[in-house]
Amino acid sequence: MNILATSAGFVPDGRWGIRVGPVIRHALHLAGSPARPKLCLLATAGGDDPASYARYYAALARDLPDVRVSHLALFPMPNVADVRAHLLDQDVIWVGGGSVANLLAVWRVHGLDSIMKEAWQAGVVLAGVSAGSLCWHAGGTTDSFGPDLRPVTDGLALLPFSNTPHYDSEAGRRPLYRGLVAAGALPPGWATDDGVGLHFRGTELVEAVADRADAYAWRVERDSAVEAGARETQVVPRRLPDV
Repeated sequence: MNILATSAGFVPDGRWGIRVGPVIRHALHLAGSPARPKLCLLATAGGDDPASYARYYAALARDLPDVRVSHLALFPMPNVADVRAHLLDQDVIWVGGGSVANLLAVWRVHGLDSIMKEAWQAGVVLAGVSAGSLCWHAGGTTDSFGPDLRPVTDGLALLPFSNTPHYDSEAGRRPLYRGLVAAGALPPGWATDDGVGLHFRGTELVEAVADRADAYAWRVERDSAVEAGARETQVVPRRLPDV
Protein backbone atom coordinates (compact mmCIF):
# COMPACT_ATOMS: atom_id res chain seq x y z
CA MET A 1 0.00 0.00 0.00
CA ASN A 2 2.25 2.75 -1.32
CA ILE A 3 1.53 6.40 -2.13
CA LEU A 4 4.12 8.78 -3.58
CA ALA A 5 2.79 12.33 -3.19
CA THR A 6 5.01 14.88 -4.90
CA SER A 7 5.87 18.29 -6.25
CA ALA A 8 7.89 16.55 -8.96
CA GLY A 9 7.48 14.27 -11.96
CA PHE A 10 8.41 14.84 -15.57
CA VAL A 11 11.26 17.37 -15.77
CA PRO A 12 12.19 19.93 -18.42
CA ASP A 13 14.61 18.86 -21.11
CA GLY A 14 16.21 21.29 -23.53
CA ARG A 15 16.25 18.82 -26.40
CA TRP A 16 13.01 16.90 -25.98
CA GLY A 17 10.81 19.26 -23.97
CA ILE A 18 10.36 16.89 -21.04
CA ARG A 19 11.91 13.68 -19.82
CA VAL A 20 11.01 11.12 -17.19
CA GLY A 21 12.25 12.44 -13.85
CA PRO A 22 13.80 10.48 -10.99
CA VAL A 23 10.60 10.63 -8.92
CA ILE A 24 8.58 8.79 -11.61
CA ARG A 25 11.35 6.21 -11.82
CA HIS A 26 11.10 5.85 -8.04
CA ALA A 27 7.35 5.21 -8.29
CA LEU A 28 8.11 2.32 -10.65
CA HIS A 29 10.75 1.05 -8.21
CA LEU A 30 8.12 1.03 -5.44
CA ALA A 31 6.05 -1.32 -7.59
CA GLY A 32 8.76 -3.94 -7.15
CA SER A 33 10.49 -3.31 -10.47
CA PRO A 34 8.61 -5.86 -12.61
CA ALA A 35 10.28 -6.57 -15.95
CA ARG A 36 7.63 -4.71 -17.95
CA PRO A 37 5.69 -2.59 -15.46
CA LYS A 38 2.29 -1.14 -16.30
CA LEU A 39 1.91 2.60 -15.78
CA CYS A 40 -1.41 4.39 -16.24
CA LEU A 41 -1.44 8.16 -16.70
CA LEU A 42 -4.35 10.33 -15.56
CA ALA A 43 -4.49 13.99 -16.60
CA THR A 44 -7.99 14.55 -15.24
CA ALA A 45 -6.89 17.69 -13.39
CA GLY A 46 -5.82 19.22 -16.70
CA GLY A 47 -9.06 18.32 -18.47
CA ASP A 48 -7.48 15.28 -20.18
CA ASP A 49 -5.50 17.55 -22.49
CA PRO A 50 -4.44 15.39 -25.49
CA ALA A 51 -1.21 17.35 -25.92
CA SER A 52 -0.19 16.50 -22.36
CA TYR A 53 -0.77 12.81 -22.94
CA ALA A 54 1.24 12.99 -26.17
CA ARG A 55 4.22 14.54 -24.34
CA TYR A 56 4.03 11.96 -21.55
CA TYR A 57 3.86 9.02 -23.96
CA ALA A 58 6.78 10.37 -25.99
CA ALA A 59 8.97 10.86 -22.91
CA LEU A 60 8.18 7.41 -21.52
CA ALA A 61 8.70 5.68 -24.87
CA ARG A 62 12.11 7.33 -25.22
CA ASP A 63 13.35 7.02 -21.62
CA LEU A 64 11.66 3.84 -20.37
CA PRO A 65 10.76 1.72 -23.41
CA ASP A 66 10.03 -1.37 -21.32
CA VAL A 67 7.19 0.34 -19.44
CA ARG A 68 3.72 -0.54 -20.75
CA VAL A 69 2.02 2.85 -20.74
CA SER A 70 -1.69 3.57 -20.92
CA HIS A 71 -3.93 6.44 -19.92
CA LEU A 72 -7.38 6.87 -18.50
CA ALA A 73 -9.25 9.83 -19.93
CA LEU A 74 -12.68 10.73 -18.56
CA PHE A 75 -13.50 13.56 -21.02
CA PRO A 76 -15.81 13.36 -22.85
CA MET A 77 -16.31 9.77 -21.67
CA PRO A 78 -14.02 7.02 -20.35
CA ASN A 79 -11.64 5.75 -23.01
CA VAL A 80 -11.56 2.23 -21.57
CA ALA A 81 -14.50 -0.15 -21.34
CA ASP A 82 -13.98 -1.10 -17.69
CA VAL A 83 -12.36 1.64 -15.61
CA ARG A 84 -12.09 -0.46 -12.45
CA ALA A 85 -10.48 -3.44 -14.19
CA HIS A 86 -8.04 -1.23 -16.03
CA LEU A 87 -6.82 0.59 -12.92
CA LEU A 88 -6.59 -2.57 -10.82
CA ASP A 89 -4.40 -4.11 -13.54
CA GLN A 90 -1.70 -1.43 -13.18
CA ASP A 91 1.57 -1.42 -11.26
CA VAL A 92 1.64 2.38 -10.96
CA ILE A 93 -1.02 5.06 -11.41
CA TRP A 94 0.48 8.51 -12.08
CA VAL A 95 -1.80 11.53 -11.65
CA GLY A 96 -0.83 14.87 -13.21
CA GLY A 97 -1.36 18.41 -11.98
CA GLY A 98 -4.06 20.99 -12.56
CA SER A 99 -7.34 21.54 -10.73
CA VAL A 100 -7.68 19.17 -7.78
CA ALA A 101 -11.26 20.39 -7.17
CA ASN A 102 -12.29 19.42 -10.69
CA LEU A 103 -10.38 16.14 -10.45
CA LEU A 104 -12.19 15.14 -7.27
CA ALA A 105 -15.60 16.01 -8.68
CA VAL A 106 -15.07 14.10 -11.92
CA TRP A 107 -13.51 11.11 -10.18
CA ARG A 108 -16.49 10.83 -7.84
CA VAL A 109 -18.98 10.95 -10.71
CA HIS A 110 -17.17 7.98 -12.26
CA GLY A 111 -16.62 6.09 -9.00
CA LEU A 112 -12.85 6.55 -8.98
CA ASP A 113 -12.86 7.56 -5.31
CA SER A 114 -13.70 3.99 -4.32
CA ILE A 115 -11.71 2.41 -7.19
CA MET A 116 -8.53 4.25 -6.17
CA LYS A 117 -8.91 3.03 -2.59
CA GLU A 118 -9.38 -0.52 -3.85
CA ALA A 119 -6.33 -0.24 -6.12
CA TRP A 120 -4.22 1.11 -3.23
CA GLN A 121 -5.30 -1.74 -0.97
CA ALA A 122 -4.53 -4.22 -3.79
CA GLY A 123 -0.93 -2.99 -4.01
CA VAL A 124 -1.05 -0.59 -6.95
CA VAL A 125 1.33 2.34 -6.33
CA LEU A 126 -0.63 5.60 -6.32
CA ALA A 127 1.52 8.57 -7.28
CA GLY A 128 1.34 12.03 -8.74
CA VAL A 129 2.33 15.66 -8.75
CA SER A 130 0.56 18.75 -7.38
CA ALA A 131 -3.16 17.93 -7.75
CA GLY A 132 -1.91 14.35 -8.03
CA SER A 133 -0.42 14.76 -4.56
CA LEU A 134 -3.25 16.66 -2.90
CA CYS A 135 -5.94 14.24 -4.03
CA TRP A 136 -4.79 11.37 -1.78
CA HIS A 137 -4.95 13.57 1.35
CA ALA A 138 -7.79 14.99 3.44
CA GLY A 139 -7.25 18.46 2.01
CA GLY A 140 -4.78 21.22 1.35
CA THR A 141 -4.26 24.47 -0.52
CA THR A 142 -5.21 24.94 -4.16
CA ASP A 143 -5.63 27.47 -6.96
CA SER A 144 -8.52 25.42 -8.35
CA PHE A 145 -11.00 28.22 -7.64
CA GLY A 146 -9.03 31.11 -9.11
CA PRO A 147 -5.70 32.91 -8.80
CA ASP A 148 -6.08 33.35 -5.03
CA LEU A 149 -5.18 30.20 -3.14
CA ARG A 150 -7.97 28.62 -1.13
CA PRO A 151 -8.43 25.49 0.98
CA VAL A 152 -9.80 22.25 -0.38
CA THR A 153 -11.18 19.97 2.33
CA ASP A 154 -12.77 17.03 0.49
CA GLY A 155 -9.80 14.99 -0.66
CA LEU A 156 -9.96 11.20 -0.88
CA ALA A 157 -8.35 11.03 2.60
CA LEU A 158 -6.53 7.77 1.95
CA LEU A 159 -3.88 9.67 3.88
CA PRO A 160 -5.55 11.38 6.87
CA PHE A 161 -3.30 14.43 6.65
CA SER A 162 -3.36 17.75 4.84
CA ASN A 163 -0.92 18.49 2.05
CA THR A 164 0.35 21.35 -0.01
CA PRO A 165 2.75 21.22 -2.98
CA HIS A 166 5.01 23.96 -4.39
CA TYR A 167 5.87 25.18 -0.90
CA ASP A 168 8.98 27.05 -1.99
CA SER A 169 7.90 28.34 -5.41
CA GLU A 170 4.46 29.88 -4.73
CA ALA A 171 4.73 32.57 -2.09
CA GLY A 172 1.14 32.28 -0.85
CA ARG A 173 1.29 28.58 -0.04
CA ARG A 174 3.28 28.70 3.22
CA PRO A 175 1.33 31.41 5.11
CA LEU A 176 -2.06 30.10 4.00
CA TYR A 177 -1.23 26.50 4.86
CA ARG A 178 0.18 27.36 8.26
CA GLY A 179 -2.83 29.54 8.98
CA LEU A 180 -5.31 26.83 8.02
CA VAL A 181 -3.56 24.24 10.17
CA ALA A 182 -3.29 26.71 13.06
CA ALA A 183 -7.03 27.44 12.84
CA GLY A 184 -7.94 23.75 12.68
CA ALA A 185 -9.46 24.17 9.21
CA LEU A 186 -7.01 21.54 7.96
CA PRO A 187 -5.51 18.65 9.94
CA PRO A 188 -1.76 18.52 10.49
CA GLY A 189 0.12 17.44 7.41
CA TRP A 190 2.98 17.70 5.00
CA ALA A 191 4.24 20.21 2.45
CA THR A 192 6.76 19.66 -0.33
CA ASP A 193 9.10 22.04 -2.09
CA ASP A 194 9.34 21.65 -5.85
CA GLY A 195 11.27 18.50 -6.68
CA VAL A 196 10.31 16.66 -3.47
CA GLY A 197 8.10 13.63 -2.93
CA LEU A 198 6.71 11.87 0.13
CA HIS A 199 6.59 8.07 0.20
CA PHE A 200 3.90 6.63 2.45
CA ARG A 201 3.45 2.93 3.16
CA GLY A 202 -0.07 2.61 4.43
CA THR A 203 -0.48 5.92 6.26
CA GLU A 204 3.07 6.03 7.66
CA LEU A 205 5.72 8.24 6.09
CA VAL A 206 8.65 6.10 4.99
CA GLU A 207 10.85 8.87 3.62
CA ALA A 208 11.05 12.05 1.61
CA VAL A 209 12.88 11.93 -1.72
CA ALA A 210 14.02 14.67 -4.10
CA ASP A 211 15.21 15.10 -7.65
CA ARG A 212 17.31 18.19 -6.81
CA ALA A 213 19.44 19.73 -4.08
CA ASP A 214 18.30 22.31 -1.53
CA ALA A 215 14.65 21.24 -1.56
CA TYR A 216 12.79 19.95 1.47
CA ALA A 217 9.64 18.44 2.88
CA TRP A 218 7.93 20.04 5.86
CA ARG A 219 5.81 18.69 8.68
CA VAL A 220 3.24 21.30 9.73
CA GLU A 221 1.36 20.87 13.02
CA ARG A 222 -0.88 23.04 15.15
CA ASP A 223 1.01 24.55 18.08
CA SER A 224 -0.39 27.46 20.08
CA ALA A 225 3.01 27.99 21.71
CA VAL A 226 4.52 29.46 18.53
CA GLU A 227 3.61 32.86 17.08
CA ALA A 228 2.06 31.58 13.86
CA GLY A 229 -0.01 28.98 15.70
CA ALA A 230 1.55 26.20 13.64
CA ARG A 231 4.94 24.55 14.03
CA GLU A 232 6.96 23.73 10.93
CA THR A 233 9.62 20.99 10.97
CA GLN A 234 12.02 20.59 8.06
CA VAL A 235 12.55 17.09 6.65
CA VAL A 236 15.71 16.56 4.58
CA PRO A 237 14.91 14.25 1.64
CA ARG A 238 17.05 11.54 0.15
CA ARG A 239 18.42 12.70 -3.20
CA LEU A 240 17.46 10.35 -6.01
CA PRO A 241 19.96 9.56 -8.77
CA ASP A 242 19.38 11.53 -11.98
CA VAL A 243 19.52 8.93 -14.72
